[in-house]
Amino acid sequence: MSLSKQGRVFQVKWATNAWEIEQANRIRREVFCEEQGLFQEHDRDDIDLIAQPLIVTTSILGMPEEVVGTVRIHQPEPGLWWGSRLAVKKTFRRQGVLGASLIRLAVSSANTLGCHTFLATVQEQNEVLFKRLHWATTGYQDIHGMKHAKMQADLEHYPPLSQPSLGFWVSGRPVKDTEISPYLLGLEPNLIKSDFAHGVGEVSYASTTH
Repeated sequence: MSLSKQGRVFQVKWATNAWEIEQANRIRREVFCEEQGLFQEHDRDDIDLIAQPLIVTTSILGMPEEVVGTVRIHQPEPGLWWGSRLAVKKTFRRQGVLGASLIRLAVSSANTLGCHTFLATVQEQNEVLFKRLHWATTGYQDIHGMKHAKMQADLEHYPPLSQPSLGFWVSGRPVKDTEISPYLLGLEPNLIKSDFAHGVGEVSYASTTH
């Protein structure tokens, strides 16, 4: 089977390099400032000082190429984790699994590190998606003039990962050969790994803040 029949390949991982963090911040600015107008020049806050940013990247021969989605996680007290600032680059939202894969890595990473409760405040239009991903709504509140659902993840559906910082690989929707990096056209199918193959719909943004 050709790569175009399987879809573009993405790595979902922790951001560990300066360029990855810079591109993740750029996506957040595009979504929360330019698209939604929730913030002015940037959306950064004190949580960024203690949060671990997670990203999804395109890749060339297994190496990260471009950050196309991001989320952050932080632990304000032992065992209690929050996810926030989930955003996927506009041109990649049709892939179908990127937002859901970032959510999976976020909760599973926290679960690996001793999480007993994982929470997020989710923009109302994305509440249904989170429920499909085994989250429960515990209340509602207005944040930055927008209604949010406070939600909690069912940790049983997010098992710990052996190496959460390395994350995992996913493949998006089938694409035409002209949409694929020429470096990937000869990649053998057995090199493409996806342990989150069931797409559940894409999100443009889901968690503005904690």
